[in-house]
Formats: sequence, structure tokens, C-alpha cells
Amino acid sequence: MSTDPSSNSNGGRLQDRVILVTGALEGLGRAVALACAAEGATVILSSFDQADLEPVYDRILDAGHPEPAILPLNLETATERDFIAAADVIGDTFGRLEGLVHCAASAPFLSRIDDYDASEWERVIRVNLNAPFMLTQACLPLLRLAEDAAIVFTADRVGRQGLAYWGAYAAAKFGIEGLMQVLAEETRESGHIRVNSLDPGILRTAMRASLYPGEDPNGHPDPATVAGAYVQLLGPEGRGLTGRALRVENGRAC
Repeated sequence: MSTDPSSNSNGGRLQDRVILVTGALEGLGRAVALACAAEGATVILSSFDQADLEPVYDRILDAGHPEPAILPLNLETATERDFIAAADVIGDTFGRLEGLVHCAASAPFLSRIDDYDASEWERVIRVNLNAPFMLTQACLPLLRLAEDAAIVFTADRVGRQGLAYWGAYAAAKFGIEGLMQVLAEETRESGHIRVNSLDPGILRTAMRASLYPGEDPNGHPDPATVAGAYVQLLGPEGRGLTGRALRVENGRAC
């Protein structure tokens, strides 16, 4: 593992930045991780299994981008101690963190509130809200060491305007918007950390396909088409922008 992000940077918009991306195994997280690497970032790939992330790791290396790192984290089972340990590994390896992107998500099914199993409710809330909170909290000391840092929470339309049957996932996404706003206010004065949420829209992902099996997946954009909006918020273009609930339009955050 390279510990010097500047040693093989390619001079892109995220040159010399260390960026942690959750959910990097597939879908949106994978697309964002690849886009960040292509722009010169040293990307820390996070998902629940190290072996599954190795193809993404290899693709970044084969493309000649900065050597990434792999940080296994199971958001469903990880404890506060696990998140602190993960942040310690990042600190010991890189000494800082310029970006944290929350792409991991779980919406296992659609259900009426009447029928929602309480244990499933707690699990979905944990993955989509509690885990992002604990990881963000653990990483804040590292983000504060950076001259210019950004946190991007992935939002969803059902977390801004409630939609029937989305249950715990929608509730968690509403919580993410609140978390983003509170943290943005708490970090606004320092000017070193920008905190925003970004709704990428409906994409061609495995989660979408599992929830709508009868839907033609080719009718939705590939996640790669929105990855540039994340790069925009993580890099110099995003300076001065914080506390905003943004969406992707024509490939840009607005």
C-alpha cells in the first residue's frame, strides 16, 4: 500500500487528496471510486468484503491511477469501536483524509408501515443512517487535519419527499438530510470541511433491480453518468458550498 498520495498522482482535479468511498463494490460507489481515482485521488475502497473489492483495486492500478487502499467494513454489524479502528488505520497509513463519500445503501424490500418487521426496520436504519453517522464521527479528526475537506452524503428523492412503501430506507434518508444540515452548521465557521447531500436520481443499480424486478433496467442511467457530480463536490469546484441538499442535473451537482 502506497502511503504517499502524491507519489503517483496524475494531476487531476482531486490530485493528492485521500478519499474514502463506502459501497465501492458495485453500482454508484464503484463508479464514484473509479471517477475519483481517474482525477488523481488516492481512493480508500470500502465495502463488507476485501476479496470482492480486489477487482476494483486492480482496475484502478491497471489504469495507471494512484494506488488505492482497501478498508473492509460491514455496516450492518460494525460497532463504534470498529469505526474508530478503521479511522485509526486511515490515520496511521495516510495521516489525513480530504474526502468522505457515503454511497453504501440497503433497501431490501418495499413494505407498508403496517407490515414492517421491527428487526428489519432497525437493520435498515443502522446501515443507512447509524453507520454513516458513526463513520463520519470517527473520521472527523482526520478531516479536520486537511486544509480543504468534503463530506458527501448520498441522498434519495424518497428522503426528501416521502413515498409509500419505502419505510425504513426513506426514514433513514430523511435522517441523513438532518445529519448533513447539523454537521454543516457545526463545521461552517472553520471553513475547512464542506458537508452536503447529493441525490443522484434513479440509476441502473442492483438495488433498484431487486426492488423493481419487472422494470427494464436499461431505462435508467448508468451510475458512471453521475460520478462527476461527486468529483465536483469533493474538489476545488465545491469550495464554499456547504449545508446544501443538492441533486444531479446534466452530470453536475446543483
